[in-house]
Amino acid sequence: MRNVLIIGAGKSSASLIQYLQNKADSEDLSIKIGDVSLITAQRFANQHSRTEAFYLDIFEEESRKKAIKAADVVISMLPASLHIEVAKDCLQFGKDLVTPSYVSDQMWRLDEAVKEKGLVFMNEIGVDPGIDHMSAMRVIDQIRNKGGKIILFESFTGGLVAPESDTNLWNYKFTWNPRNVVIAGQGGAAEFIQEGQYKYIPYHRLFRRTEFFDIEDFGRFEGLANRNSLKYRSIYGLEGIPTIYRGTLRRIGFSRAWNMFVQLGMTDDSYTMYDSENMSYRDYVNSFLPYSPTDSVELKVRYNLKIEQDDIMWSKLEELDLFNPDKYIGIKDATPAQALQKILEENWAMQPDDKDMIVMYHKFGYELNGEKKQIDSTMGFVGENSIYTAMAKTVGYPVAMAALRILNKEITEPGVRRPIKADVYGPILEELEEYGIEFREKQVAYKGYNPNNVHA
Repeated sequence: MRNVLIIGAGKSSASLIQYLQNKADSEDLSIKIGDVSLITAQRFANQHSRTEAFYLDIFEEESRKKAIKAADVVISMLPASLHIEVAKDCLQFGKDLVTPSYVSDQMWRLDEAVKEKGLVFMNEIGVDPGIDHMSAMRVIDQIRNKGGKIILFESFTGGLVAPESDTNLWNYKFTWNPRNVVIAGQGGAAEFIQEGQYKYIPYHRLFRRTEFFDIEDFGRFEGLANRNSLKYRSIYGLEGIPTIYRGTLRRIGFSRAWNMFVQLGMTDDSYTMYDSENMSYRDYVNSFLPYSPTDSVELKVRYNLKIEQDDIMWSKLEELDLFNPDKYIGIKDATPAQALQKILEENWAMQPDDKDMIVMYHKFGYELNGEKKQIDSTMGFVGENSIYTAMAKTVGYPVAMAALRILNKEITEPGVRRPIKADVYGPILEELEEYGIEFREKQVAYKGYNPNNVHA
């Protein structure tokens, strides 16, 4: 029996575990799920005969090392910053590792040591990053194999609520880690290149620099830039490309509304608020506004944000119950971002039967035989419910598929890797199609970068 260790039983682990359980008999797997919440791990184990749930705190070194030493392959579903402790143990005990997270500088520094031990540390094998890499590289390699030259690459992904479960004015619910949503875009300017010109969008302008995308069968979306698109030139082998731009999709109007939080300072995560535990929602909002002995909190918000009472933006704020004096933050030493997250989680939580949706769009511009051509590639996928979400499936399935292929010696090239080579992306994309996760690739007239899509 071969031991698969899964560390972390969060929102994206449900479909990963279900996939491996369905393969457990045919692949002779023993699945162990370790989490700081034993109840959560047991719920995901679901009394499956080949699955064991156990308490695991990765900061308890002895128990962490013991669990990793007993595994044949380790899957870390922890927050990205915690993968490194697991990775060091995997290196020490000679265990292959799979994570869905971006390769950190700390992880990359292990590359030579991982290669020396002949291990595979596969990262960025979720949805974004993950399926975006694989689906993009498949088309890029197809174009190159025909002798084409890539001159434009744009890629946008959205984790959204499905239309049938879209019940609030923001057209949004949390389908993954809420904290990542609240602090998205912070830590530096968005960097990309368009028609040979380097572009930078600082955080305070990010949510007002969006583009529109019409995606067949799924509707119209707005896209905002991810933090660093430029590094993908070397990752994808696109050095010298004049346009490369990666970003996030939201429904039209979300970014303008979110910008209200940014301008007020509610997304700041750099300081703690005095007596936040006893702070009402109304006091929280008021803490970002000038003092006035006469003006109400509502009036000050409208004045500072320059929004009228009949503006849909105002209705969106009211829907969140932000001005309620009888609801409390209830978090000791909360940062503004943590307080905002608490408020939003009350309003944007997925209900048991809610469905979410993943939408992905790639645009490839290229030259072939002296002509400029374009391929548009799109994917839309709807989840089952609030547990087996589209997010959980598009993150969990590729992780599980990669882990099983590493275990079966079908992926063998050692090192700290991303799924950007055909030996990885080919079989996994093919298997994902069996689960309804597939891309439609269409040859269209070359449009290039259209600056008219941008609105200020």
